[in-house]
Amino acid sequence: MAKTIIVGGYGPGISAALAEKFGSAGFTVALVARGTDKLAEGVKALSAKGITAAAFPGDLSSPSGVKAIIGQVREKFGAITVLHWNGYSSAAGDLLNADAAALHGIFDVAIVGLLTAIQEALPDLKQQQGAVLVTNGGLLFNDPNVDDMAIKLNAMGLAVANAAKHKVVGLLARKLKGEGVFIGEVIVTGIVKGTASDKGSATIEPSGVAQKFWDLYSARQDSVAQI
Repeated sequence: MAKTIIVGGYGPGISAALAEKFGSAGFTVALVARGTDKLAEGVKALSAKGITAAAFPGDLSSPSGVKAIIGQVREKFGAITVLHWNGYSSAAGDLLNADAAALHGIFDVAIVGLLTAIQEALPDLKQQQGAVLVTNGGLLFNDPNVDDMAIKLNAMGLAVANAAKHKVVGLLARKLKGEGVFIGEVIVTGIVKGTASDKGSATIEPSGVAQKFWDLYSARQDSVAQI
């Protein structure tokens, strides 16, 4: 049976490594992001490795846009087996100074976009015994030192979004457990090499994160892994 993975929020680092990991295992890869140049480079790199891939430009914060992307991928490649959510928003860095639009923006990609994508892809995921794989960050932890770091980095909104996303993973893992759909999350607790945040001191290899996702997907037991 043909397998297709949607990589939402594609870019250098985790999602590029994950696209290659799953593509090398026989998956057809649908890359989703707003930047067309980035998508074109990704398709070219995957194609050079013999992986079938295509670009689907779109805004993951738009429910109508997310629904359209799911439909486009399904039309081109068939049923969706895995949905990988790597998108995030840095809105509302300072919760006390953020306006209403920024406060809403905290959840546009992390929660609304993610849930819209899951709802739209769910019939395929059930039929394919598929999976939803979510990238998350260490700012989600309810710890004073982590909170201090989020404030220092002007990433309070991201911390709130990460915590909410973590809860969604837990809820849906329980909700869909008996329906053949696996929900898994990798919590990344440092800076990943090759990403925009990497200023030369990053220690986490993208391939290591991709392997964590593959292990979760293959075992289909634990819903959370950390690196």
